[in-house]
Amino acid sequence: MRSSLSILVFVLFSVINVSAQDPQFSQFYANPLYVNPAFAGSSGNYRFSFCARDQYTALNKNYKTGSASFDANIQELKGGIGAIVTSDIAGDGNLATNTYGAIYSYQLNVNRSLTIRAGIQASYVQKIIDFSRLKFGDQIDDRYGFIKQTNESLPIQRTSFANFAAGFLAFTNTFYGGFAIHNITEPNQSFNAQNSPDYQYKLPRRYTAHAGMNIFLTYQRNDEERMILSPNIIYMQQRNFNQLNIGFYLKKQALTTGIWLRQTSQNTDALIILLGLKLPKFRVGYSYDITVSGAQTATQGSHELTLAFEIGHKKHEKRIFKPLVCPVF
Repeated sequence: MRSSLSILVFVLFSVINVSAQDPQFSQFYANPLYVNPAFAGSSGNYRFSFCARDQYTALNKNYKTGSASFDANIQELKGGIGAIVTSDIAGDGNLATNTYGAIYSYQLNVNRSLTIRAGIQASYVQKIIDFSRLKFGDQIDDRYGFIKQTNESLPIQRTSFANFAAGFLAFTNTFYGGFAIHNITEPNQSFNAQNSPDYQYKLPRRYTAHAGMNIFLTYQRNDEERMILSPNIIYMQQRNFNQLNIGFYLKKQALTTGIWLRQTSQNTDALIILLGLKLPKFRVGYSYDITVSGAQTATQGSHELTLAFEIGHKKHEKRIFKPLVCPVF
């Protein structure tokens, strides 16, 4: 049986390993500010987005992640503003990570066909862990199990730090692509940093590259009535972990379907199936990640639900602004 100190060390390193990789969403463009801060204001409308993800449903204490965001284009600022709140909960100790971010993006119309956007994000991050949910060796009674109080000197249960991100986006009526860097300063996220300054548990930088295009399969005068095939690719790297998602959307009027394959640095991880419904001012999307790796039996799949509301700008503002035409799920 491990000593209580060994268990504590194991738990602390587990916390760091769990949090070293940022959570990811399958419906990237339904949660655009999380992917790239340059998306702030890109729709030209006042946009409210909500996303909830329930990952690895077979696990007893699985990962639950949610986000809420708002963004709008402001002509007087020559770009967009945005705000995003993200919450992630994982593990028996209920390791919670809450992030509150503010974004500004600048738009430049290079010519009639090409537009570029550059965005920056500043965030406040708070991590909380409930050590009362963890068990230590000195709590064990030979007859009744875990009934004693631990004598361990536990680290602080919360820590906070500033975090920064930046992104770039370029698009035409047909093509779009971008690049983003999160955790630019690689902040220290350790719960034990005050007592052990030599332990620098940095949150590694996350690099994201994404691109796609619109192929118009029909040519009705109204863009919303066209059938559009949209192949897309997104690549993410964070320290030794990398992930490649490749797939496509098929849109016809209000209905969007999609299928993606997610490949990680170790294996082919999941097949993602998407169904979305877009109405004039409201849209809802649902996706399911079918685990195809060796972890299929233990983890099963992941559910993700997104909601969004858009309120249009005044007509004279829309004529000045060139919106980004890309998938919304």
